[in-house]
Amino acid sequence: MAKEFAWDWISRNESQMIEVSDKVWEFAELGLLEFKSSELLAKTLEEYGFTVDRGIADMPTAFVATYGSGSPVIAINGEYDALPGLSQKAIAQQDPLEEGAPGHGCGHNIHGVSGMAGAIGAKIAMEKNKIPGTIKFFGCPAEETYSGKVFMVRDGYFDNVDAAISHHAGSTNTAGIGSSLAVKSAKFHFHGLTSHAAYSPEHGRSALDALELMNVGVNYMREHIMQEARIHYVIEKGGMQPNVVPDYARSWYYIRAPEMSQVDEMITWILDIAKGANLMARTKHVVDVVEGCTNVIPSKSLSDVVVGNMREIGAPEYTNQEMDFLKEMNKSITKEAKIELLRMMKRPDWEDFVDVLIDTTIPDPWDKGIVWPGSTDVGDVSWVTPTMEFTTATGLLGDPGHSWQTVAVCGMSIGHKSMLFAAKAIAGTALDLLTKPEQLKAVQDEFEKRLMGREYKCPIPDDVKPPHEVAREAAKITRT
Repeated sequence: MAKEFAWDWISRNESQMIEVSDKVWEFAELGLLEFKSSELLAKTLEEYGFTVDRGIADMPTAFVATYGSGSPVIAINGEYDALPGLSQKAIAQQDPLEEGAPGHGCGHNIHGVSGMAGAIGAKIAMEKNKIPGTIKFFGCPAEETYSGKVFMVRDGYFDNVDAAISHHAGSTNTAGIGSSLAVKSAKFHFHGLTSHAAYSPEHGRSALDALELMNVGVNYMREHIMQEARIHYVIEKGGMQPNVVPDYARSWYYIRAPEMSQVDEMITWILDIAKGANLMARTKHVVDVVEGCTNVIPSKSLSDVVVGNMREIGAPEYTNQEMDFLKEMNKSITKEAKIELLRMMKRPDWEDFVDVLIDTTIPDPWDKGIVWPGSTDVGDVSWVTPTMEFTTATGLLGDPGHSWQTVAVCGMSIGHKSMLFAAKAIAGTALDLLTKPEQLKAVQDEFEKRLMGREYKCPIPDDVKPPHEVAREAAKITRT
């Protein structure tokens, strides 16, 4: 059977897959700067017979690797960007490899290699069993910061794809059917006039005043927006020293809501607040859209295929040494914090998991109708083709994510087991969709029903390119 052949290949070649994952973990490169990580994945796929197109969608670290021809076309996504300031050794206590350096606090070293290994496993089985169709692995940069997939979707790379599979490190082995928040990211550049803040303040116009007035207005706005919406910002530039009226200030905003139309309504309000701040401070401003991504369109049909494959494979088992590792790490998280996290997950019978270190069950998804508070550029893929991003339990249950705990487990054997389990689930799901037309038809029929006639509208304007200069500047800041 094709799936068993793919799973056996992944098991026999697990040492190479682990080596690639560990190298990406060590590289820990930030978004749009993942040169070593993307090239390692691309070269490995080439070694196994994939044709690789590098530098797609105006991103040097984005690529698509293709095997086969004709329909069906199954896409497999992989990410490999790290997070700033999360450097950590693969040990159970917090201890950075390099103070202030990036680390894989979202497990994208696992994400990228699970997709790569799954794609190769499916390809090997297609070759062996003469299965027609096409596998495309998408190397996807900058999910954490600049929504790399959105540029790939905008440029048509997911056109004519029949279904897309994606995996993410998580706390549970399942394929959720909830949605996510749509988001847009924008920078507000305020311009004023410098002057001596003591001798001639009347000649100055403070850009920082305008920025702060805008922030105050937005914070008053919060009382009158929908409960599910989120607005957060940072002040990136606010002047050089107190006795000089600053002529330049910059803030960076994220605006989120369940639907992009709701995001746009809030942005219109925020733009009016920025204009009002200018009137009060007698300044000017410019707005730059940095990035954005759309809410996820769920797929119950794809969830059924993924969960079915995970149950065929069976969840990983852990050694006494690995469980001792988790017991030691568990000391870093209070029981109260874990309870709050379990409540937030909204899982039925969550009370049963308060004292569980790692989840070894494979439950049906329980999140129908839930809009989760995060955002992902997987959402944009899900608007143009049926898409499923599933999770596998990758570490300590109770880990808040984007944390040193995540970095640690993703660099050792617990993370390796999660990655290999996910790779097999990806290969099995891809092969089911390639060989069972009735399953693929059910997936596509559900997709059309969920769209309800709506068409995808890219959240990033056509003239906005991937923000390479912003990425380079941010990388310098995180390392100083």
